[in-house]
Amino acid sequence: FCFLSSKRERTAFSYDLLCLEGLARSLRIFTGSEATPIFKIASIPRGSMLQMHVRPQTSQIRPYVVCAVLRGVTFAEVRYNSFIDLQDKLHQNICRKRTLVAIGTHDLDTLQGPFSYEALPPQEINFIPLKQEQTFRADALMDFYRSDMKLKKFLHIIENSPVYPVIYDSNRTVLSLPPIINGAHSAITLKTRNVFIECTATDLTKANIVLNTMVAMFSEYCENKFEVEPVEVVSHDGSTAIYPDLSCYKMEVSLSDIVGPIGISLDETQVISLLNKMQLQADLCSSNREPCISVSVPPTRSDVLHARDLAEDVAIAYGYNNVPKSKPKSMTIGGRQPLNRFSDKIRAEVARAGYMEVLTFVLTSHEENFDMLNRTDDGNKAVIIANPRTSEFEVVRSSLMSCLLKTLKHNIDHPRPIKIFEVGDVVSLDTSRDVGASNNRRLAALYCNSNSGFEEIMGLVDRIVKIVRAPHINFGQTYYVPSSEPEFFTKRQCKIVMSDGKQVGYLGIVHAEVLRKFGIPDPCTFVEIDIEALL
Repeated sequence: FCFLSSKRERTAFSYDLLCLEGLARSLRIFTGSEATPIFKIASIPRGSMLQMHVRPQTSQIRPYVVCAVLRGVTFAEVRYNSFIDLQDKLHQNICRKRTLVAIGTHDLDTLQGPFSYEALPPQEINFIPLKQEQTFRADALMDFYRSDMKLKKFLHIIENSPVYPVIYDSNRTVLSLPPIINGAHSAITLKTRNVFIECTATDLTKANIVLNTMVAMFSEYCENKFEVEPVEVVSHDGSTAIYPDLSCYKMEVSLSDIVGPIGISLDETQVISLLNKMQLQADLCSSNREPCISVSVPPTRSDVLHARDLAEDVAIAYGYNNVPKSKPKSMTIGGRQPLNRFSDKIRAEVARAGYMEVLTFVLTSHEENFDMLNRTDDGNKAVIIANPRTSEFEVVRSSLMSCLLKTLKHNIDHPRPIKIFEVGDVVSLDTSRDVGASNNRRLAALYCNSNSGFEEIMGLVDRIVKIVRAPHINFGQTYYVPSSEPEFFTKRQCKIVMSDGKQVGYLGIVHAEVLRKFGIPDPCTFVEIDIEALL
């Protein structure tokens, strides 16, 4: 169970664990009941090999394609469901919802090679899609799938392109319209014995990983176990490449680089045994200086790139709970910053005053950051997001006020008084910084009740001033100065200043117009303080 738990956290990279076959195989190898498989490419003369011809127009939309064949597959219902499920999981994971890679699987016996990967205007593509009985033109198919709960999420990938990617066999039968849907003609069934796999992509590296994962997981059901038939991809410029590439990646790593980061003492024989448990074929290699281990990384482990990855696998096989606990010898690196320690002390003090801490998003909408607070954007304050995914995340907040008011709005039914606070960063434009902006740590507190509670907020400020007052922090006798901020009522607000006149915060009764825009019916008082100025 420890093994499964540790490995499950890594399935974003160790894609062999996304299906039952991969999990079961990993457990059998880990327990020593099965040897790590050796994947083979079937020996086929170059002239007899299936070919995929790539047309130049595909570079406009989805330029890469990789292919392979699984011969003599024996499907059962459980195996078939796992085969489809793995495709779905890969599409959601490494394929980034089919934007990087789209997988097509076909019954090879219903097709005739060679194949061609083309990009055509949608009006020229006609075929019967999977699970349908009538022929659709590609542009009409886009409209048809707008109401499909699963496929409508992928339409945006190609629908605005002048050409759509499409794969044909030699009889001009459509295999698929990637990344949307396969053709019904070559649909896989439980009777399928020869599977043709094609992966179209915008990222060739990801396409190879996906193809290798598919064939490595299901080649165990082939007549010749773990043997995959290659396919030759012929580019429009005449260059050729053969896929899949199931070669192993070789690494030579010193023993200290593996066990050192873990903090355990193991000899090379023990480390080799643990690596073999994790499907990494390891042997001792000769070295004049220190013990060195040669590791053969299989195509299923694309996550292994560095000696630290080997150290992680050794730690998993050794057992995290078996690694002795120890304290770092020095806290110079990774120690807590003074600002964070000070922020925690401020948090504790405000919490003792009866306020509840909230955590909100750093990104907000332009309207909430300015218009809804009666503020104007002069272009010199807020950092604007260039291409926000939604209107709710258009700018980086320049104040904590809108965040607390939004939180109050969504919790308006709670009993009064409502007392909330946040300690967080705001960001403002700063030409003196190399990135053009700077962070500033702030404390903000909001009090909502049937009456204003102005004295409640002032009492909180007085308490904070009292606990931070020191020889280098001088507030003087009077630290409240009248102000004229648009988010507060006139003559019901003030600035918080130090003895030298530097402003470190502001407070006031929130203007009724601001409360109306946020949908808050009761009076509120608000304070925001620059924590860094008090440090």
